[in-house]
Amino acid sequence: MSNLTETEGTPPPAALAASDPLAAELRRADAAGRPPRVSRTRRARPAAGRGAPTRTRWYTPWLFVIVPLALLATFTFIPVVSMFWYSFTDWDGLGPADGFVGLDNYVEVFTRPEYVQVFLVSLYYVGASIIQIALALYFATVLSFSTRFRNFFKGVLFFPYLINGVAIGFVFLYLFQPGGTLDSVLAVFGVGDPPQWLGDPDVVNYSLAGTSIWRYMGLNFVLFLGAIQSIPGELYEAADLDGANRWQQFRYLIAPGIRRVIGLSFILAIAGSLSVFEVPFIMTGGANGSMTFVIQATETAFNFRKFGLASAMAVVLLVLVLVVTFVQRKLFPDEKVDLS
Repeated sequence: MSNLTETEGTPPPAALAASDPLAAELRRADAAGRPPRVSRTRRARPAAGRGAPTRTRWYTPWLFVIVPLALLATFTFIPVVSMFWYSFTDWDGLGPADGFVGLDNYVEVFTRPEYVQVFLVSLYYVGASIIQIALALYFATVLSFSTRFRNFFKGVLFFPYLINGVAIGFVFLYLFQPGGTLDSVLAVFGVGDPPQWLGDPDVVNYSLAGTSIWRYMGLNFVLFLGAIQSIPGELYEAADLDGANRWQQFRYLIAPGIRRVIGLSFILAIAGSLSVFEVPFIMTGGANGSMTFVIQATETAFNFRKFGLASAMAVVLLVLVLVVTFVQRKLFPDEKVDLS
């Protein structure tokens, strides 16, 4: 039977334990009642194979980001640097950009009346952005509570943001045209002489700004709704137990809890108001006093072949957005709010 249980030439477990210095040290420490002495120079090496830790090279993480960084540099950083260089030249978009003119393009941007006028048009869209944020915050607050058909209304409010901007421009172009849908609806209520919604310089910017409200309110609505729903439900239950109504819950619970999202929405709204393009370009092409800064820069570059001047206008717009964002962050700092 011993030949069946023991392999020939294999020492017994006791002999293995005697030949192992670590096992011998453990026996001596146990007999003397002291902790074992283990050599610091002897380290256990992980077994080769699955589960063994591998040594990471310093360049390994860069292998995963080199392609995104290359695309970012090719399509973002290099064009921005080139735009700054073009803004100091009189490049026409065809030949080499070697006609250095210094700050002449920037002086022209701030001195020509037609270039200064387009900044005033942006004020209409700034006012529309404030109305848009207020409406989005209102609907997000109402639909965050238990409301009938709230999923349906969520889809209705967010759906315009999913539509292509060009399609929205053509839809509202037919809506605002003389004798169109809006005039027909107003005629039902007795309005027989409606204004020229897109032809009157005093009305056209209000029409375009109203279109932008309908176009972009869904984005802010979703941002606000997600932020409101991230507030712990226990806080709402505690507010209900304390007898707080909906307005008090919004003032003392919801508004402080989503302050960061509101600040982000204002930054995006102001930046979008200064760089609005697609809605007025499709509906009016900048006519009747609806010319925006981006439309003016586009026409300067592609219609008049003044890419240097258009680059200067783009740099001015970039700096203006950065300055407005900086001032806004200083006036309304992003403070951490603890609702608990």
